[in-house]
Amino acid sequence: MSKDIHLAFAHPAERAEVTAQGTLHYDRISLRDHIVDVEIGAFQAERGTTQRIQFNVVVEVQPIEDPLADDVDTILSYDRITEAIAVELADERLNLLETLAERIADRILLEPQAVRVFVRIEKLDRGPGALGVEIVRDAAHLSPEIVEALVDDSPKPRLVFLSNAAINSPHLGGWIDWLQAQAAPVILCVGLPEIDRPITGHAMTQRRIDLLAIEQNGWRLAARDFRCVVVDSRTEIEWAMKNGQISLWAPSKIVLDAVDGPQSASRDALALAGWLAQDLQAEELLVITDTASAVSDISGNVPLRHISVSAHTLSPDA
Repeated sequence: MSKDIHLAFAHPAERAEVTAQGTLHYDRISLRDHIVDVEIGAFQAERGTTQRIQFNVVVEVQPIEDPLADDVDTILSYDRITEAIAVELADERLNLLETLAERIADRILLEPQAVRVFVRIEKLDRGPGALGVEIVRDAAHLSPEIVEALVDDSPKPRLVFLSNAAINSPHLGGWIDWLQAQAAPVILCVGLPEIDRPITGHAMTQRRIDLLAIEQNGWRLAARDFRCVVVDSRTEIEWAMKNGQISLWAPSKIVLDAVDGPQSASRDALALAGWLAQDLQAEELLVITDTASAVSDISGNVPLRHISVSAHTLSPDA
C-alpha cells in the first residue's frame, strides 16, 4: 500500500485502486456524496434530532466475461448500494457509524458479483469539518450466520393472476386499492389476450410469440390503472418489492433467461405465474378468474387462493 498521506483522505475509489491485490483486476462501481438525514449517535445531544450523514461507497466486482447485452440483470445495480444503506438505516437507531458501515458492507457483499467493498460514512453537522469512519471488507468476511440473517429478511410477495374477465371487471380498481393497502409486495400476472395471435407450428418461435402476447395483455392492464408498472427483469421486481411499487410481470426475459425455467407450455400463463410464485417464495398466489376449474392444475408449496371475478373485495372474507 502506498504511504502517501493524502490517500488517507482520498475518495474510496482511489484507495481501492492503490490497494488492488496483486495482478487481479476488478471492475468498480461507486456511490459518491450520498447524503441522508439520519438520527444516529451515542451522545445525548444526538437523540431526538437528525443530522446529515454522507456516504461514499466503492464496490469491486468480478469482471463480466460474457457480452453484457445492455442487460441490467447481469451487473450489480447502483440501486443495490442505496438500498443497502436505506435498509440498514430503517432497521434500528444506531449509536456508532462503525456499526452502520459494517452492516452496509455485509449487505452489499451478499451480491454474487461483489468481491470487496469500501464504505466511508461521515457526519457533516458535528463540527466545522466532516467526522467519519471508513472500512474495507471482502467476501471472505461473511460468515454463514451473517448470510442467513440477511437473506431471511427479504420481502415475500403476493402474486395475483388476473384473467381477462378480471382485467375487464369494474371491480379492478377496488381490488388494486385493497392490494396496495396490504403489507406484502404485489406482483400482477396476466394471461393471453382474447385476440388471435400468430401460430407458427414451431416450438421455439411459438414460445416467444406467446410470451410477447402475454406482455401485450399486460400493457393493456397497465393502461387501465397506472399504479401497475410493467417490469421485465429481476432487478426491477426486487426494487419494486422493496419500494412499494405494484409490479406487472412481463415474462419473456425472465422465462427465456432462466436456467431452471418453467416446464409448462408458454401459453399456460397461470402455470407461469405459479412458477414465478415458487421462484420468489411468494406468501400467496391469488387467482381471480370466472371459473375455479382454471386453478385446479396448479401445484407447489405456495398457498393458492381463488376469487371469483364477481367478488367486490379480495379480503379473506370475500
